[in-house]
Amino acid sequence: MTPEVFARIMDRAYVDMRPWSSQEIARTLENSHVYFLTRDHGGMIAQIVADECEILALATDPAAQRRGVATAILAELVSLAHAKGARRIFLDVARNNDRARAFYAALGFVRVGTRPGYYTLRDGTRDDAVLLSHAIDAASRKVAPT
Repeated sequence: MTPEVFARIMDRAYVDMRPWSSQEIARTLENSHVYFLTRDHGGMIAQIVADECEILALATDPAAQRRGVATAILAELVSLAHAKGARRIFLDVARNNDRARAFYAALGFVRVGTRPGYYTLRDGTRDDAVLLSHAIDAASRKVAPT
């Protein structure tokens, strides 16, 4: 998947938030600690540094949502992060993004903080970022309760 294709998916998937441009995606992917995991109709950008993994972006085309695309990508990330020595996965999600928050909660991610006014929405208003965390279970290489 190219940055251009992923930018188009993000544009369709990020209903309220400003999606990344293909140039922003391409610049991010130049970092040696950044990984771009993709499946048909979806992708994720994550970085792994030392024993931490951070999900920077995850998007699935709305026409393919609720079909396991994001779950499969996240499972691939867990395996990769474990292989690279990461013990925890972090991400932030917009406070008003109930679907994403429910997705991560169902996988056992827990809220560990808030960044007030972090996100700029398409209408120019701001939304808080909810910080989520999850431990990687070394024995199963799956997401495990924190």
